[in-house]
Amino acid sequence: MSSFRAILVVGRLELLPTIWSNCLAGWWLGGAGHPAQLPLLFLGATLLYFGGVFLNDAFDADFDRQHHPSRPVPTGSISEETFWRIGVGLLVSGTLLLLVAGFASGALGLALVCVIVLYNAVHRVFPVAPVLQGTCRFLLYVLGASIAERGVSGWSIWCGLAVGAYVTGLGYFSGCLADTAKRRDWSLLLLVVPVGLALVMDVGRYRESGLLLSAVLILWIVRCLRQTFWSLEPSVKKTVAGLAAGIVFVDWLATCPANFVHQSNRAAQEISVAFLALFGLAILLQKLQRHP
Repeated sequence: MSSFRAILVVGRLELLPTIWSNCLAGWWLGGAGHPAQLPLLFLGATLLYFGGVFLNDAFDADFDRQHHPSRPVPTGSISEETFWRIGVGLLVSGTLLLLVAGFASGALGLALVCVIVLYNAVHRVFPVAPVLQGTCRFLLYVLGASIAERGVSGWSIWCGLAVGAYVTGLGYFSGCLADTAKRRDWSLLLLVVPVGLALVMDVGRYRESGLLLSAVLILWIVRCLRQTFWSLEPSVKKTVAGLAAGIVFVDWLATCPANFVHQSNRAAQEISVAFLALFGLAILLQKLQRHP
């Protein structure tokens, strides 16, 4: 395996746009503002994400030697020691950057690091590890809100919990890739939690846009599930990849009420374009991952 290919495999670049969209949604729900802090937010979250994925291979080194000999550590493309050094270095650097943005963001960044490390340490043996994945996404929401004008509020907390539920459901269902004998179809119910929250919270002038964006998310979920349940050649892998990109649609739906709060049609259009661009980037990176 070449070093470039190894970096693509380890980095899981296709998920990075969803990390950015989580941060963007949290910031928007927190009232936006303080644009000078956004680069620190995005760069800090990016470093934490990459730190987590490098630590994942470090913790899984022995498992990969037995079950996934094509991974970078078994092939010798990148040493196990290098994974540890890079992973820890990225987590420390990301936390320090978030601390520069503010004490609250630094504290939340440290909490996120703790969950990242815990997930990587126990995900092979702990049956509720996907809940930790969802917790990471929740923390990204409140992290984004922490640097915004109004800070962490009910909107960012509830919407963060909703995206956490979606990612938790996706995490359980993606387990089918490792063990096809244990289908976890029940976990798909968690994918519609954001829609349920929107139906409850998007009232009055929020209702029309909330219903429209809910329809977009539902149609995308159905399209992805078709690859597993209604295809002549079922592919859980394609379903999981599509649902992962759909995290951006969850974030777009979450920002619907805040679009009206900002009282700016232009701002609402710009944030929508940003989410669509991030979704497109996620799909593009998935294709590059398959054909580097």
